[in-house]
Amino acid sequence: MKYVFFDYPLESIHPYALKAAEAVQCAGDQDKLWEMHDRLFANQNALTLAQLKAHAEAVGLDSASFNTCLESGKHESQIRSDIAVGSKLGIGATPSFGIGFTDAEDPNKVKVIQTLRGALPFNSFKTVIDGLLSQ
Repeated sequence: MKYVFFDYPLESIHPYALKAAEAVQCAGDQDKLWEMHDRLFANQNALTLAQLKAHAEAVGLDSASFNTCLESGKHESQIRSDIAVGSKLGIGATPSFGIGFTDAEDPNKVKVIQTLRGALPFNSFKTVIDGLLSQ
């Protein structure tokens, strides 16, 4: 089982989505990606630049390094690349999950068999995964 995470900020409905995605990646530079991800997810209405910096402090990041990263746009091109991949795959909502098999010739590629959209319960994933494993 592989879990591959792509950034897919919905800028059209959330003006701070891109900077929030960048903040998560900047936190990842300090090995705190998931801590920042979870904090921002829990505080979706507090994502201004000043608030992102406060969240960084709250999860224990080095403020100077984080601020430099966030203000530089260091991760923006990778995030925009992720958005392009998601758009190509027809993703229009977050979260979305592509479930499938790795390519036998290139284990870095996944052939998506089914897409699940939304924050779904575990059983939704289990049903799809069990069905694929039984093939």
